[in-house]
Amino acid sequence: MCLEAVPAPSPLNATTQAFGERVRARRVELGLSQEAAAVRCGIHWTQLGKVERGQRSLRLETIVKIADGLDIDAGKLVSRLPGPSVAAAIHQ
Repeated sequence: MCLEAVPAPSPLNATTQAFGERVRARRVELGLSQEAAAVRCGIHWTQLGKVERGQRSLRLETIVKIADGLDIDAGKLVSRLPGPSVAAAIHQ
């Protein structure tokens, strides 16, 4: 049986990608694994991985949970993210 490599899904858009990069940077800054950070945030580690890769669009409540778990103001995670028009232009 031949197993072919399946490419990882792309980020949803520039907004989710930039948000995920900020979340990952903060997690790394704290020296946490994805699993440990997810426990602190109260979400599953697979969800956190998708967030970090920009593959999840989140509800406000989840953004706040992640910010609280990573001991950072939620505003710092979302401030000046590329907006929908920028995100759409990048992926055209």
